[in-house]
Amino acid sequence: MTKDIVGDTVTVMYDVTVIEDPAAAEVSLDPMRARLLAELSEPRSATMLAARVGLPRQKVNYHLRALERHGLVELVEERRKGNVTERVMRATAASYVISPLALAPVQPDPARSPDQLSARWLLALAGRLVRDVGALVTGAAAARKPVATFALDGEVRFASAADRAAFAKELAGAVAALVSKYHDEGAAGGRDHRLVVAVHPSAGPEPAGRDAGDPAS
Repeated sequence: MTKDIVGDTVTVMYDVTVIEDPAAAEVSLDPMRARLLAELSEPRSATMLAARVGLPRQKVNYHLRALERHGLVELVEERRKGNVTERVMRATAASYVISPLALAPVQPDPARSPDQLSARWLLALAGRLVRDVGALVTGAAAARKPVATFALDGEVRFASAADRAAFAKELAGAVAALVSKYHDEGAAGGRDHRLVVAVHPSAGPEPAGRDAGDPAS
């Protein structure tokens, strides 16, 4: 999160935020508007943006108004230049994630076909993760409170498919043991937490002659 003070105004720019509204998602997916969001990682006026993206200033203002209506950019300051007031805008986040809520009728449901070995089920889990954490972040921001979360990210290189399978089995056992140790169904004032553990092949280029991974189901 980045905070800037311009005059008497404090503006906040998040590292990442979630788009839940279908109309806001549609606006953000326009290629030129996505380009403007990227350019607005730093405060800029329509005149400055026009020179960077090669559009007339009036056209840039048209796009900025659409982005502002959906909360994707915000006013940082107004500068008076002669008889013209120049509005300086900035994106509300450095990057955006579109929540499955933007496609609510067809959002993934992990309960529909659970399969621990299915890459598509993993996608459904990831979609739910984006939806739920996005909603928590949005609510916490409105309440000016933090969200209690924890995440790990890393890589492991397996010598064989058998090693990968053994790792997954041991990992599942370790997680089950921890859940059994700490889960308290009757805890007064306790709160449920969602636990997601995933292993998948890295998406980077693979060495020649090595398979990228098992076929996705």
